[in-house]
Amino acid sequence: MAGSLAYFLPAAKLAWDATGQVVTVPSPGPSPSPTLDTSPSPSAVAQVPGAFTVLLLGSDDDSKFSSDHVLTQSMILVRVIPSTHSVTMLSIPRDLYVPFWTGGSGKIDGAYSYGQAGGAIATVERDFGVHIDYYIWIGLLGLVKLIDAIGGIDVVTSNPVMDDFYPNDIFSQYPYDYSRVAVLPGPQHLDGLHAMQYVRSRHGDLQSDIGRSKRQQQVLLAIRLKARQVSSADVPAIAKALGGEIKTSIPLDRIVELIPLAATFENPDAINSIVMEPPLFHGNGPDGSLTPNWPAILALVRQYFP
Repeated sequence: MAGSLAYFLPAAKLAWDATGQVVTVPSPGPSPSPTLDTSPSPSAVAQVPGAFTVLLLGSDDDSKFSSDHVLTQSMILVRVIPSTHSVTMLSIPRDLYVPFWTGGSGKIDGAYSYGQAGGAIATVERDFGVHIDYYIWIGLLGLVKLIDAIGGIDVVTSNPVMDDFYPNDIFSQYPYDYSRVAVLPGPQHLDGLHAMQYVRSRHGDLQSDIGRSKRQQQVLLAIRLKARQVSSADVPAIAKALGGEIKTSIPLDRIVELIPLAATFENPDAINSIVMEPPLFHGNGPDGSLTPNWPAILALVRQYFP
């Protein structure tokens, strides 16, 4: 018993510290755009008992950035409906030019930088007219270690990567260097490092950030499939891998409830993956941002998110 306690206690402590994060969602500031109505409107999706919405946030948190001011390179809204075993994932482009909760405007990837999780939640709720129940944030090393801890993932790389300017800022003394990376097309078994390269690369994809968003959702689904094989004996290694590189507002007891639920989502047709593409936005916004087509975006969001 003492040996078991010594084995599981550090992992349990790491897991407890990472979960149940208290989030303060700031009050919205004055709208910077009088022509944009960002007030929530009635959704076409009825409120379903037990359903919940999670905001997934992924950050480049290497040494080039202060740990308190990282950008979110990935932002995905996820709607889970346990009663129908269905999931909707909606990727939000990181360069979308939006009103911030502070009252200013900028690329949506900066919302977390200025206000942490509460600022990102407030911005998404205000602009997209949705209610967010939980958030999950993960850093670069967290993704690498998580995938390695579950034994890698299997994907069919429909959007192959060939990048001569990939940031060489992980496991490197020179975070501003670049390196060449390649993830070839076809069936691949990816370890954590190569999976990160696959979801993070921005160059060489004809669809640019749209292609990257598709790759990110593909890797999420691959993690989901592999995680179904995880047993309680794997928990210490996984918790240790995620220590300090993941934060979530989901309480630990709620996570325990959701683990058996995750195994019931077996039908791939019940998972709806949506990536925003033109005409939902167009280029030439301030500082190279994307200008949103709000009527079209809100019409799409209201189909799936109350």
